[in-house]
Amino acid sequence: MGLGPEAVERIYQCLVLNTKGGNQLRGRTLVDAGFVLNGHDLLPAQREDLAVLGCLIEFFNAAYLMWDDIMDGSTTRRGQPCWYLREDVGMTAINDACLLKSAIYVILKKRFRNHPRYLELHELFEEASLRTELGQHYDLMATAKLLKLDQFSWGQYEFITAHKTAFYTVYLPMAIPLVYFDLATPEKLSELYETSMLLGHVFQARDDFLDVYGDSLVTGKIGTDIQENKCSWLSVSALEHCNEKQKKELLNCYGSKNEDDVAKVKGLFHDLKLSKTFNDWNQEMLKKIDITVEGITDAASKEVVVAFLSKYNRDPRRGLPPSVEKHTCTS
Repeated sequence: MGLGPEAVERIYQCLVLNTKGGNQLRGRTLVDAGFVLNGHDLLPAQREDLAVLGCLIEFFNAAYLMWDDIMDGSTTRRGQPCWYLREDVGMTAINDACLLKSAIYVILKKRFRNHPRYLELHELFEEASLRTELGQHYDLMATAKLLKLDQFSWGQYEFITAHKTAFYTVYLPMAIPLVYFDLATPEKLSELYETSMLLGHVFQARDDFLDVYGDSLVTGKIGTDIQENKCSWLSVSALEHCNEKQKKELLNCYGSKNEDDVAKVKGLFHDLKLSKTFNDWNQEMLKKIDITVEGITDAASKEVVVAFLSKYNRDPRRGLPPSVEKHTCTS
């Protein structure tokens, strides 16, 4: 398109720095899922196609994390300063993320325009974009305090987890290979969607818990959910369990960037024993995951989901503190 070498180099640096350091869970899941769904065998061209599609999901993830960090005022990502906080970047990070997302559709068209399921592949990325943005919209309404703390509910929280987390993190990497190999029956997609929504809900709740109770040296991110007035598992649970006096303090302090207010919120979480509440909830949800995965009728799809869970559980950044991590889903 006539870009000069300095512009190309900038895009390259943006791509490399915003995709390295993670575990590429989504991209690796897509390739591995394709291998399983195709009978544990891939032709070189198929392996290359799946690797390209996996890279496109990582582009997608990088773009939305860059935007998310700006909107949340985050300072670190994967143990490094957020892209927008680099001296030579600033708010040009917004356009950088736009370029990464646009590259998805350029590469998709160039590589797959003659694939019989090109339209369905394109539509999957488009749907993932809309769902992620709708989830982010609800999330930002809370951050901007257009949605007040006392309006937080489990229904709103589940909407955010389903759209902002579950669809593109869990469903998309496993649905794309089904579509690519023309194996995507309504029944298979429905089972995969139901399972993905459940997994995404639990995974987001775990991230919410680690935002407050996790070690930033392990998670690679300094938690800011309290300061940003996030509709999180902890905030909704606190509202559910607090008395009127505690609720008044929560309403006064939650969403404040003042260190004393943040400390009061954490103290309130402690008084409400939310760590134990989360532990109990986590155990029940993981049992539900086991039952749901066991109920998947297609053997190959079940194998794909089990492999995804194994990858997720091996990520040290997702590990819960010893007092909570008493059970892992193995299915």
